[in-house]
Amino acid sequence: MLYADLRQFIADLERAGELIRVKDEVDPYLEIACITDRVCRLPPASNKALLFERVKDSTMPVLMNAFGSAKRMNMMAGTADYAAMTAKLSDLLELLQQPRKTLVDKLGVLPLLRDVNRCFPKYVKRAPCHDQVMLGEAVNLDHIPILTTWPEDGGPFITLPLVFTKDPEDGKRNCGMYRLQKYDQRTTGFHVHTHHTGAAHMRKAKALGKDRLEVAVAIGAEPAATFSAVVPLPPGLDEMLFAGFINEAPVKMVKCKTVDLEVPASSEIVLEGYVPVDEKRREGPFGDHTGFYSLADDYWVFHVTAITMRANPIYQSTMVGPPPQEDHHITDAIERLFLPLMKQPLPEVIDYRLPHEGVAHNLMLTKIKKEYPGQGRKVAHAVWGLGQAMFTKLICVSDTSAPDINSYQTYARHIARNLDVSRDLEFVIGPTETLDHATRALHFGSKVAIDMTRHFPGEPQRASVPFASDTPGDDELLAALKRELPSVTALNTPFKGEDRHLTFIALDKSRGQNARQVIAAMWRCFPDLPCAQRVIVYDAAENLRDLSRLTWIGLSHIDPERDVHFDITLDDHDGMKRPRRHPRRIGVDCTTKTAADGFTREWPTEQTYPAAVVQRANALLKKVGLL
Repeated sequence: MLYADLRQFIADLERAGELIRVKDEVDPYLEIACITDRVCRLPPASNKALLFERVKDSTMPVLMNAFGSAKRMNMMAGTADYAAMTAKLSDLLELLQQPRKTLVDKLGVLPLLRDVNRCFPKYVKRAPCHDQVMLGEAVNLDHIPILTTWPEDGGPFITLPLVFTKDPEDGKRNCGMYRLQKYDQRTTGFHVHTHHTGAAHMRKAKALGKDRLEVAVAIGAEPAATFSAVVPLPPGLDEMLFAGFINEAPVKMVKCKTVDLEVPASSEIVLEGYVPVDEKRREGPFGDHTGFYSLADDYWVFHVTAITMRANPIYQSTMVGPPPQEDHHITDAIERLFLPLMKQPLPEVIDYRLPHEGVAHNLMLTKIKKEYPGQGRKVAHAVWGLGQAMFTKLICVSDTSAPDINSYQTYARHIARNLDVSRDLEFVIGPTETLDHATRALHFGSKVAIDMTRHFPGEPQRASVPFASDTPGDDELLAALKRELPSVTALNTPFKGEDRHLTFIALDKSRGQNARQVIAAMWRCFPDLPCAQRVIVYDAAENLRDLSRLTWIGLSHIDPERDVHFDITLDDHDGMKRPRRHPRRIGVDCTTKTAADGFTREWPTEQTYPAAVVQRANALLKKVGLL
């Protein structure tokens, strides 16, 4: 066994120099989260887990950022690096996903089956999580220091809960991670998106004529159990079995006091209760992992019938927001684990990456071994058919002729230089992530693939790359463009010399001009200038030299089929008109969308902290030696 409970993990983190104990009193309203946000952005040597020992109006310490680095993720799994983690866990995932047809196949997995058999959950009658039991009138969520993490949040949110439900038809257990907004002493929101298993269980319960679904919420379980709650496992695989395999010992489970569910016996805190199938309440806003507030909406309501705790419990939480945060390191681990699984239906895949700027579902870089025409597009469509990968907004597919996909700036230069927009783009319309605020409708919008694989016979040839240079300079370009469009505020060509094939422009839309006008003006004013052919337009406040932020904000702000623009001419074929894209000209509107753009949905606010909260956070971090 790696860790019997969260406390052993905390002790191990401290021995490894991965934990800072904060002894000053801190406020669960914004301050703890702001401090954590700052730590998540520090260099690896200073990015530590945080144990806040004195929390205002509470006797419970609060643990934050426990999984916020590659080192701590690998400590959780007992591995040296992500390659070792993948080697440890991918065989299990493959075993449970791929049927064995022959006797040789079946005999070959017997040793692994024996290991799996030793990791099934173990049920116990007594548990540390039952040291304290609160029932009836004693139930009071005020005893828990639930954090408010961003200023515009609708209230305090439980952000790292293991939410247990059972399928009303077959009784199979599911453990997901769905945020819970505290409404009062005995109720919270039950935020499950329509694609989540918890939502499917709610729909089934209602279809079967049931009036409620029982729910149990564990907080601060052994770290492998917490990680397993967020891993997109194959359907039917018990998350607690997966946790046992990671932890090299069964997860001990105990029956709840008031509902027919089991939870990890090591949990620091457990909430028991039920969710009525027909009761909903306004939940949110919430500062989400996208870096923007998810909008308030109606979700089911969780009624708490019991709270059980360990003696002297520790409240484990997380905060999410503009990348990078703790959840992005969890995504890195999941990305590595699922590479072998991706290769099963897509054996041509060599590697893939989910850069932090893509917040898990906006950007995937994929490298393949190309063997026939059209294979890049085939891979993109297949990825869109793989579970939650269906939400991926932008997929870039390259082969061994392209730069390393781990070198993001070099890869971006390669695309800016070589992209032929008349042949390399594939748009689709379909389901989108609930939190994607730029889509034309909730859950529905467009996605795009860029096929940067080398040319094969039968495919159209790429247009030749024009010669690029650093003249005219950016200041000269900006001055000429401002004469056409005074609302343009800044201009930057991020790549220079022979790679100068891209221009970023900042626009003050409050002055009545839009991104389409900027793009058209660039093509009109500089028809033969390579950098003027590829134009990306941002809001006036953006720093056009911060490539990481521009990538994140740009992906967040587009519905690709709507916001990517081309220079199109109509060719005459025997009296029939056919559109033809200019191979080099592409413009992307990454600005905030309003009614003036024809956008009818509410546009969310980016998450930031008040200056006074930031000052307090910085002062405390200096005191503990992290700044």
